Amino acid sequence: MRKATLAAAALAAVFALPGAPALAQTNEITIGISISTTGPAAALGIPERNALDFVPKEIGGVPLKLIVLDDAGDPTAATTNTRRFVTESKADIIMGSCITPTTIAVSTVANEAGIPHLGLAPFPINEARAKWSVDLPQSIPIMGKVLYEHMKAHNIKTVGYIGYSDSYGDLWVNDFKAQAVPMGLTMTDEERFARPDTSVAGQVLKLVAANPDAILVGASGTAAALPQTALRERGYKGLIYQTHGAATMDFIRIAGASAEGVIMSAGPIMSPETQADSALTKKPGLTLNAAYEAKYGANSRSQFAGHSFDAFEVLKRIIPTALKTAKPGTPEFREAIRQAFISEKEIVASQGVYNWTEKDRYGLDDRSRILLTVKDGKYVPAM
Repeated sequence: MRKATLAAAALAAVFALPGAPALAQTNEITIGISISTTGPAAALGIPERNALDFVPKEIGGVPLKLIVLDDAGDPTAATTNTRRFVTESKADIIMGSCITPTTIAVSTVANEAGIPHLGLAPFPINEARAKWSVDLPQSIPIMGKVLYEHMKAHNIKTVGYIGYSDSYGDLWVNDFKAQAVPMGLTMTDEERFARPDTSVAGQVLKLVAANPDAILVGASGTAAALPQTALRERGYKGLIYQTHGAATMDFIRIAGASAEGVIMSAGPIMSPETQADSALTKKPGLTLNAAYEAKYGANSRSQFAGHSFDAFEVLKRIIPTALKTAKPGTPEFREAIRQAFISEKEIVASQGVYNWTEKDRYGLDDRSRILLTVKDGKYVPAM
């Protein structure tokens, strides 16, 4: 199993206060993180790993020990990683992964073990995964609604769909049926492709032949540029909509001129400069983007970097509350973390303001979304 580390030659990046003496394991908080730093989802996982450069080294006076493992976008590997966090690392908190199938795998193990879990990709949280899991990314219904409203405002009636042939693609098809169809929109053609595919020529030919008013792409990372480019090359002239899974600067780099005019739902992290000063997400968004782009280059900001950064913005609120009643390394501490997810309100982060409940494990509202388009090779607010 490949291992992604936060420092050269270190599997476990152990952060301690400067000058602090060595502490026993029970006096540090262990966080296991499974993300995809290789494989088809690396474009999502690498920014999530990079953002860990800018998270706290301690919270509530207690050092954080981060253990970061690569799952390569494979649910089996994600399951193995998470079991290692449980049995070997005795993790207090688990995070991951960066795509829907692997996040489901991580959540399943975390819930079986009774360890608080923060998802870093949109994923369905059923009864079996509801006790210990909360999700950081915006839910599909929140991000879908703003797209469908834009479609309605622009007199779109028929929509073609092309998306992943996995659970992320399913989430978008199901949401379209649940929200867009009652709004009067019709899905005229549904096409799928696998994450590693390098061509969608056959699917695009069918979509172009169906000639819908608009096309919705349910994909993420650099692969979202594949149908975008193919549709324009085949002469499709209608609006193309992309989900927040595509919200990276790499999308523009890979899609090139084909990205012009795309309509994309995204988190506030992609454009904090255009937010009102009253927006709670503006300050953390500017803070992360300034640090991230200073280290990784201009225009390197990413929706996905925001998710892992925000996990620690959340923990700044959650951990001090849990420490009032229990010590790290104990079942009582894990339970206190779980309870704090629910009791703490208006948790401000770069991608939204979190208010989780027993029933709402996504915890976000309309403050967590913006609508972008690409003009002259840059993201700008969509009208």
